[in-house]
Amino acid sequence: MVFKRLREDIAAYKERDPAAKSSLEIILCYPGLHATVYHRMSHWLWENGFHLSGRVVSHFGRLFTGIEIHPGAEIGRRFVIDHGTGVVIGETAVIGDDVTLYHDVTLGGTAPSVDSAAQVGRKRHPTLEDGVIVGSGAQILGPIVVGAHARVGANSVVTKDVPSSVTAVGVPAKVVMPRDREKSREFQAYGTPSDGCPDPVLQTIEALRQQVATLAERVEELESERAAIVADGDSNKPTTRRKRAG
Repeated sequence: MVFKRLREDIAAYKERDPAAKSSLEIILCYPGLHATVYHRMSHWLWENGFHLSGRVVSHFGRLFTGIEIHPGAEIGRRFVIDHGTGVVIGETAVIGDDVTLYHDVTLGGTAPSVDSAAQVGRKRHPTLEDGVIVGSGAQILGPIVVGAHARVGANSVVTKDVPSSVTAVGVPAKVVMPRDREKSREFQAYGTPSDGCPDPVLQTIEALRQQVATLAERVEELESERAAIVADGDSNKPTTRRKRAG
């Protein structure tokens, strides 16, 4: 079972990383794969009640790879962390099958209280369903769900649920519906479509700019009409001349 999972992981790296030249290179030189192996060991210890031992193994994995995965996190099959440095995955995070993360991604938790006793068993971290891709620098925070085959663009901040088969970009992240929902299931490096992805914030700014330009043109028209009315009124006024006293 362990070796089958490892073979699946190696095949996933070959499929999603064009820089991978051989299985041996992936085994020796890919910190994302090393972090996954460390996590599977620490997670087994954690699930069997050896919490301190699980944390120690997880800590060594972080020192060796630069990737921090809490042993309590649940991770599915064919998980790929590309580049990997700076990735942080919290205790109650749940990750499905065929998920891809890039460097500096955070799956962080939010909680209204710092009382650790009150947080035991509480879901505080995100759930990433099957086939999700998260671009570098993205922050996904809180007990939210990113739907299957969704994409999160680089440097986005996600604090609300993301539906399946869409792309979320921006700060805070906004959902952008794909042009072709069938293509949304294809692998997209860094979670960014190859044909470009409109930024909803920029779209809103552009719409506001167009509205301001339209209003400015209308104001000019009204001012011109007013000036014409005033000029016409002045021309129709009778001229009065003072009679000189003789």
